Amino acid sequence: MAKRAKKRRAWTAGEVRDLKAMARKKTPAGRIAKKLRRSEGATRQKAFSIGLSLDSRS
Repeated sequence: MAKRAKKRRAWTAGEVRDLKAMARKKTPAGRIAKKLRRSEGATRQKAFSIGLSLDSRS
Protein backbone atom coordinates (compact mmCIF):
# COMPACT_ATOMS: atom_id res chain seq x y z
CA MET A 1 0.00 0.00 0.00
CA ALA A 2 1.41 3.37 -1.00
CA LYS A 3 1.97 6.12 1.54
CA ARG A 4 -0.52 8.94 1.45
CA ALA A 5 0.99 12.31 0.65
CA LYS A 6 0.59 14.81 3.46
CA LYS A 7 -1.14 18.04 2.61
CA ARG A 8 0.56 21.23 3.62
CA ARG A 9 -1.27 23.37 6.13
CA ALA A 10 -0.97 27.11 6.05
CA TRP A 11 0.14 28.78 9.25
CA THR A 12 -2.69 30.63 10.98
CA ALA A 13 -2.23 33.95 12.75
CA GLY A 14 -2.86 32.17 16.06
CA GLU A 15 -0.14 29.60 15.42
CA VAL A 16 2.35 32.31 14.52
CA ARG A 17 1.41 34.21 17.69
CA ASP A 18 1.92 31.05 19.78
CA LEU A 19 5.24 30.37 18.04
CA LYS A 20 6.49 33.88 18.86
CA ALA A 21 5.33 33.64 22.48
CA MET A 22 7.00 30.28 23.06
CA ALA A 23 10.21 31.42 21.33
CA ARG A 24 10.37 34.42 23.68
CA LYS A 25 10.08 32.04 26.66
CA LYS A 26 13.01 30.00 25.23
CA THR A 27 10.85 26.88 24.85
CA PRO A 28 12.74 24.06 23.07
CA ALA A 29 11.94 23.75 19.35
CA GLY A 30 10.71 20.17 19.71
CA ARG A 31 8.20 21.13 22.38
CA ILE A 32 6.96 24.08 20.29
CA ALA A 33 6.49 21.75 17.32
CA LYS A 34 4.57 19.21 19.38
CA LYS A 35 2.26 21.88 20.82
CA LEU A 36 1.54 23.28 17.34
CA ARG A 37 1.20 19.74 15.89
CA ARG A 38 3.83 20.44 13.23
CA SER A 39 7.18 18.89 12.45
CA GLU A 40 10.24 20.36 14.12
CA GLY A 41 11.64 21.20 10.68
CA ALA A 42 8.51 23.10 9.68
CA THR A 43 8.55 24.96 12.97
CA ARG A 44 12.20 25.95 12.61
CA GLN A 45 11.64 27.01 8.99
CA LYS A 46 8.69 29.23 9.92
CA ALA A 47 10.62 30.79 12.78
CA PHE A 48 13.51 31.53 10.42
CA SER A 49 11.20 32.99 7.78
CA ILE A 50 9.68 35.47 10.25
CA GLY A 51 13.03 36.36 11.79
CA LEU A 52 12.83 34.42 15.06
CA SER A 53 15.77 32.59 16.49
CA LEU A 54 15.24 29.18 18.03
CA ASP A 55 19.01 28.92 18.51
CA SER A 56 20.15 25.33 18.45
CA ARG A 57 17.63 24.26 21.05
CA SER A 58 16.50 20.68 20.62
